[in-house]
Amino acid sequence: MNKEDWICILCSGRKRNKMEEYFKDLNPQIKEKALKIKLLVTDVDGVLTDSGIIYDNSGMEYKRFNAKDGFIVLPLRKNGILVGAISGRKSKVVEDRFEELKFDFHYHGIWDKDKKLREILEVLEISYEEVAYIGDDMIDLPLLDKVGLACCPNDTLPYIKNKADFISSFPGGHGVFREVSDMILHSKGLLVEVIERYTKK
Repeated sequence: MNKEDWICILCSGRKRNKMEEYFKDLNPQIKEKALKIKLLVTDVDGVLTDSGIIYDNSGMEYKRFNAKDGFIVLPLRKNGILVGAISGRKSKVVEDRFEELKFDFHYHGIWDKDKKLREILEVLEISYEEVAYIGDDMIDLPLLDKVGLACCPNDTLPYIKNKADFISSFPGGHGVFREVSDMILHSKGLLVEVIERYTKK
């Protein structure tokens, strides 16, 4: 083995140690649940955004998304984890954002999210246990109760947090989706490899 190979091994070891430090407080039960995930589904308002809805005088709607959330979608999909969204509201700007990020699916104006997810899982032949869901309000409770890995932002209400397996260290719109995605990839032993691909570039 040459010097370059040894350097690569040492660097990889350091990165893995840093990942362990990053997720040092991760409950082993949560890690076990994350290991089974094949599909990550998210709510929109309050998760991918800070819950703010801005309208101008013409009725145009504006949303502020976190670029870090968007960046992790491709690595998830490349590693066999499907990505979807189910939102209670209809919003053209949100639909455009999901098309840009190439979500596997996104549904809008859905109040019975459990029914919609059940239909999706039947088509994909995926069980609830293999689904991670990120939600922040009452409309999300049925899914948080059923999925294998229930997640929420840290600024949601206490009775939502009580249903979550994993509470993000971030508030909605500030990297919640990214942290959950990183946690799932880390639990599967994939995050260091994802990072190394970009390091080599």
